[in-house]
Amino acid sequence: MTRNLSRVGFLLFSFLIVGAVCEASGQTVTASVPRNTVSKGKATRATVVLSIPAGLHVNSNRPDSEYAIATTVRATARGARVGGVSYPRGVNRKFEFSPNYINVYEGSPRFSFPITVPASFRGDTLKIDVTVRYQACTNEVCYPPRNKTVTVNARVQ
Repeated sequence: MTRNLSRVGFLLFSFLIVGAVCEASGQTVTASVPRNTVSKGKATRATVVLSIPAGLHVNSNRPDSEYAIATTVRATARGARVGGVSYPRGVNRKFEFSPNYINVYEGSPRFSFPITVPASFRGDTLKIDVTVRYQACTNEVCYPPRNKTVTVNARVQ
């Protein structure tokens, strides 16, 4: 009987851990450029969206906490120039695990950056790789930071 109770307890604990890991990885990242097209010699504004499920938040780019890992967006494109990322403002929230407010993102924050294809670009497609690093948290606990990478292929005109 005691052995069966131990197994049941272990199984319940295992399901809780698996559930927490699945919840922490529920964020999605998408990236796009208008009409999937960039023009030679002109700047185009690319957009990245981090979708955060209800019940979770991620630390903003400036969480105002020495222990919180900031959200960062890094973009690269071979043969094109990528400009600085514009980060949205987060919201200040108070959590039980911190004596101070922490600036966080909730819902679907949008990030943007300019990408300029030189007039001398050769080829008809530009590949843009975007990596978002973030730390997801509930109101009680923060999960290990994660990186999610997406690729946008844009036609070059």
